[in-house]
Amino acid sequence: MKSKTTYICNECGYKSPKWLGKCPGCGSWNTIEETLVAAEKKTSATKSLVRENTVSARMPKKIGDVKIGYETRYNTGLKELDRVLGGGLVEGSLILVGGDPGIGKSTLLLQICEKMGEEKKILYVSGEESEGQIKLRAERLGVTTGNLYLISETDVEMIIECINEVKPDIVIIDSIQTMNREDIASAAGSVPQVREATNAFMHVAKAMGIAMFIVGHVTKEGAIAGPRVLEHMVDCVLYFEGDRQLTFRILRAVKNRFGSTNEIGVFEMCDSGLREVDNPSMMLLEGRNTDISGSAIVCAMEGSRGVMAEIQALVTPTGFGNPRRMSNGLDQYRTLLLIAVLEKRARMNLSNSDVYINVAGGLRIDETAVDLGVCAAIATSQSDVPLPPDMIFIGEVGLGGELRGVSQLEKRISEAAKLGFKSAIVPKQSLKGIKIPDGFAAYGIRTVTEMINMLRRK
Repeated sequence: MKSKTTYICNECGYKSPKWLGKCPGCGSWNTIEETLVAAEKKTSATKSLVRENTVSARMPKKIGDVKIGYETRYNTGLKELDRVLGGGLVEGSLILVGGDPGIGKSTLLLQICEKMGEEKKILYVSGEESEGQIKLRAERLGVTTGNLYLISETDVEMIIECINEVKPDIVIIDSIQTMNREDIASAAGSVPQVREATNAFMHVAKAMGIAMFIVGHVTKEGAIAGPRVLEHMVDCVLYFEGDRQLTFRILRAVKNRFGSTNEIGVFEMCDSGLREVDNPSMMLLEGRNTDISGSAIVCAMEGSRGVMAEIQALVTPTGFGNPRRMSNGLDQYRTLLLIAVLEKRARMNLSNSDVYINVAGGLRIDETAVDLGVCAAIATSQSDVPLPPDMIFIGEVGLGGELRGVSQLEKRISEAAKLGFKSAIVPKQSLKGIKIPDGFAAYGIRTVTEMINMLRRK
């Protein structure tokens, strides 16, 4: 088989006929490597499966003549995972589960085998562990189903032949970085190997109607091709977020052809595996100290769920010429913008102070509706006066110091009232037409300065 030399970026997969110092695709330096790639060709096993399970002649149809079939969904046994997937696992879908090594990807997929194995046949393919190691982990997690088949294999063609023999309903590939195709003259884990192996599994999943999970590792060094190279090929991309030193994990969908990408699933890592967290707000607020300054409670919307979180701020005199601004769990540039607004519009003197911002519990928030909470935490940290412990802050802050309206304010206030909060400071224009729970007070304001003056009076 003839081969050709090409140059591929190991960060984004960009192809070039010649070597370049800077990748035009992602802008990274010194990431383009010489790769010997065989002429693209499906493996014999893949080709035979596609021929057996698809119609040979396909003609274009008018959109009005296309018949829409109902999606067949499976219950995974984990409500948090079903929520992120959009209501369950879709038959014939290809799902990529990404995250740092050791974050809990394999544990999650092995746990769902117990519930789904009651009615479905599952094939677990591991390129990193032996069958014995997988069984030991399954026993520790309490997975005892008899419909789970294990194989330790890295050759893509051999795996496809096993799929054709076992005829499973669900396949788990752990991980895609260990898979190898003999017709690709690259090492396992390289961009060509990862891309072509995923392409082969995609054809099998669509042809046979198999729901397939693919595990992808992500490393900061970029030595192994991360799952971003595969996002355009799969139906759903799930990312595990969280620090391995902490017990809580957040599962987030960044692409989903069968549901919303706004939902998140929250899990807690225990000795017996991952445990679902039904009330993330209570978990994130657990252990909160209500007697210190620099702590403000906000409500961020994650899909249909309102999540309460604690924004912590620490303002201290700087010991260097330039004050430091650091944030954890919030966008760094958004934090700098809010500090500048407080200095210019609210006349706060922060030029000689270091400002540190943290979202407690390891949660990452990208929503601008928490801007007001960040400003309140910074203001109370500078004055060293604690905020009312039963008050929350909701609102987007503009460059003029004005408060902009936020969506789903009624749902946010309702979530706060359920957790025992009694009041909220919100944009005044957002209060029109919403229902406030009994015993709850919502104070509408127009500017950040108005909020700071109100807090001083309290």
